[in-house]
Amino acid sequence: MVSSSSQGRMSQKDTGVQSIREALTRHNKAVDEDGEVTEDEEPQACGVCGDLAKGFHFNALTCEGCKGFFRRAIKRPTQLRCRFLNECNIKKNNRRSCQACRFRKCQAIGMRQEMVMSEKKVLERRIRIQSKKMLDAPIQLSSQQQETIQELLCGHHNSFDPAFYRFSGFRPMDRNVLPASEFNQSESSLCFLSPSLSPSSSSSLSGSFEKQENHEDEEVRKASVFSALPHVTDLTTYMIQDIIRFSKGLRDFRSLNMGDQISLLKGATFEIMQIRFNMVFNANTGIWECGHNTYCIDDAVRAGFQPLLLEPLLRFHHTLRKLGLQDEEYVLMQAMSLFSPDRPGVQQHGVIDKLHENTALTLKTWIDFKRTGPEKDLLYPKVMACLTEMRTMTEEYSKQVLQIQDIQPDIISPLIMEVVSKNCCHDF
Repeated sequence: MVSSSSQGRMSQKDTGVQSIREALTRHNKAVDEDGEVTEDEEPQACGVCGDLAKGFHFNALTCEGCKGFFRRAIKRPTQLRCRFLNECNIKKNNRRSCQACRFRKCQAIGMRQEMVMSEKKVLERRIRIQSKKMLDAPIQLSSQQQETIQELLCGHHNSFDPAFYRFSGFRPMDRNVLPASEFNQSESSLCFLSPSLSPSSSSSLSGSFEKQENHEDEEVRKASVFSALPHVTDLTTYMIQDIIRFSKGLRDFRSLNMGDQISLLKGATFEIMQIRFNMVFNANTGIWECGHNTYCIDDAVRAGFQPLLLEPLLRFHHTLRKLGLQDEEYVLMQAMSLFSPDRPGVQQHGVIDKLHENTALTLKTWIDFKRTGPEKDLLYPKVMACLTEMRTMTEEYSKQVLQIQDIQPDIISPLIMEVVSKNCCHDF
């Protein structure tokens, strides 16, 4: 059971800022600008908008902006429509004014839909390339890598309190709505939390949700499944604020423009939050031990989340925790998630890609240099697999938060809603 030290609602001051931009501005520090990255190749024009082209993307020479636009347009569920005569002249300064004509221009210059890979395949390809580059890397931490690790550790310790002493003024957790008669505790998700995840355990969690859906009408669902939503909202908002503080403590993150900072945070917040929660996860009991507060998977059920997210999420926490990672490996995982160049809306793709690659190399070198034993060679690919698995859960998490917001509005904080929103800073 959870012990809730405070019954009061989190005030506006406690819950903090209302947007990522406001949080980044609030935590911003004066730093010197690094030198700009220049291209040695002769400049060429994007075939869509005329901007500086960075290379061939999806079979055509385009800029990074049009490359990202085409990828998002292909994955867009609704059809794009022109508000005029389908004859808009697409240029660099007006390319965002008509998405339909911009998309037709992409197709006209030869960009091919079948060449757009899913996010999972993109990440797997990136990992394969990085792993190949690392095969001949020297097993010795450079001074720069050591500085990177120390900066990450310092930022992590300044922004993450494993005892959750700073988490106060929260709304209390309500666990009295779903009793054992509704949730068969002997065979439900508490059994699913056992160290070995058996198929019967997984099916019992799904069965619990099915029973809940079959026997409760919409009004009852609003009053019961969402009973833990206020507390979970406060906890999530608290975690997001700490993740923003962690990110702003990193020199490389601060050097990026504000738009890219927001895009990276929107994409990585759920993943970094789960990495941090894993550090307090007890794989033997299946309980997240957050100081005086403890949580189990049923608490997520009471907040309205569904098995399509919770079942793989729980397996992920058991898998990652059993790797026995050290703090250095946890913080490098957070940095790899943060500096992911394929997040929607990212503009400084080359800079962020280099940061991601350097962080991955630092993690691989750390494992090779510091780890011993037969599990050493498999640890890095297992960590990469965990990062890939988290990427597949991020979209489902956002989808379920939006569904919960539709059913029980005015509970989820604006900061959470901005993180899960589909809107990006530069396009669409």
